[in-house]
Amino acid sequence: TYLFLKANTTVNPTKPENSSQLVTHGIFKYTRNPMYLGFLLCLIGWSLWLGNIFTISGAMIFYWYINEHQIPFEEEALAEKFSEQYHSYCKMVRR
Repeated sequence: TYLFLKANTTVNPTKPENSSQLVTHGIFKYTRNPMYLGFLLCLIGWSLWLGNIFTISGAMIFYWYINEHQIPFEEEALAEKFSEQYHSYCKMVRR
């Protein structure tokens, strides 16, 4: 969130069209979706802490939903807005 605020761009993942610039430094040099990755790791950690194999299903559902619905929506909006800059970024940094 700090990097988005510092870049004076939106932190709202449901409004990627409001982005004023592409953030590609900091943690974004290593992953295009660090917030989703962090949340997934928290869900997995919580499942391990509970010691219940069934709670991992929440992490799996989150992973499926984010990869099937949220990330493609964001990627399409960012590709439309930032064109070649975004495509170059995608080639260099994994999802």
